Amino acid sequence: MKDIGPKLIKLLTEGYCTPQIGRLAKKLSEPATTIHYNIKKLEKDGTINAYKAVFDHKKIDEGFCAFVLVNLAPEEYSAPEKIAKELARHKEIESIDICTGKRELVLKVRTKNQETYYEFVKAVLSRKGVTKMETLVSLKQLKSEFIEAKA
Repeated sequence: MKDIGPKLIKLLTEGYCTPQIGRLAKKLSEPATTIHYNIKKLEKDGTINAYKAVFDHKKIDEGFCAFVLVNLAPEEYSAPEKIAKELARHKEIESIDICTGKRELVLKVRTKNQETYYEFVKAVLSRKGVTKMETLVSLKQLKSEFIEAKA
């Protein structure tokens, strides 16, 4: 049989997942049409932004996870969204938060391993507007996307 695993994983990470209406209807004791209508309504009003598969990242070559605390140059303080949006274009960055405190941005970065993370930092994060970075390496993830890791 044809192996389309990598293609399927790519689509699933881009949001090509849908809820199982029959399963939800049974769990809520509601007709499938009611579930379908309400899901479409939540999608239309933007309450539901996307559907996404939750992966074991080690199995899809994204096993290295780091949180990067970023300081911006003073001239960037007034518009941190600009740098955040530029950084968000990189697939390795799973999330970006603009925050208060000693750092302006917190990034969650996933790469294959430490070497690819290092190359990513040199190529992407060492840029004008970023004055300092601190990396916190995740040793083990216990919960992601509301799902606890398997023992």
